[in-house]
Amino acid sequence: MIAVYWPAFLWMIARFNEADTYYSHGYLVPLVFAYLIWLKRDDFKKTAIKPLGIGLALFLPALLVHLIAYFFEINFMSGFSLIPALFGLSLYLYGAGITRKAAFAILFLVFMVPLPQVFIISVSFKMKMMAAQAATAIVNLMGVPAVRDGSIVHLRPDTFLTIGSPCSGLSSLIALTALGALYAYIIKVSTAKKITIFILSIPIALGANILRIALLLLIAFAYDAKAASPGTFAHDTLGFLVYVFAIAGLIIAGRMLSWAKKS
Repeated sequence: MIAVYWPAFLWMIARFNEADTYYSHGYLVPLVFAYLIWLKRDDFKKTAIKPLGIGLALFLPALLVHLIAYFFEINFMSGFSLIPALFGLSLYLYGAGITRKAAFAILFLVFMVPLPQVFIISVSFKMKMMAAQAATAIVNLMGVPAVRDGSIVHLRPDTFLTIGSPCSGLSSLIALTALGALYAYIIKVSTAKKITIFILSIPIALGANILRIALLLLIAFAYDAKAASPGTFAHDTLGFLVYVFAIAGLIIAGRMLSWAKKS
């Protein structure tokens, strides 16, 4: 499997290492996959191995998709075909019982496969506009005279801040959605509440990024645009804090749902 999918892995690594990548977390996903499998080691030992030939009906078409995608250089399709290929191989070698226990770990690998660049650019642009508009509305409510013109927010006649693509929040959204899925899997609540936590990870990630941009606008208004520009202490610190805000939001949501279960 490693040999067959080696070109897809090399493509993923190249995307992980891009200057303005949205998938810098990609290296961590296989480690999480391995850890999740390791956590299930005792369950695997207790589960009978009952190979299912029907697994080939999933494994072989997935390999065919991979080979066609490789030939036509549709890299993302090649990467995503790894998921059904692993499911099919697991069914063929170990059966339904073990595959069921490994299902989440295999599905989690989805978060390391980069989406097509065309899709990324389109979504990133729309998210950038939405975040800029929402952050402008927030600072307006706080009494700061901000006016958005496209991706540029004017704060004073001589001060404006440009909301670039890295500030769209797409990178943090992808990473935090993966974290939300992992947190929902680990927390001990009902399946419905796990799904709720995962769904909540999306607005929490978006809200954390909007809060970050609003704070940058306040800094630019109080000082100047340079103080909130990329590479400054404020910009980089808030880029880190967006994850802190989102993780805190996920934990609070999980605690509230756990409390609702007990009550």
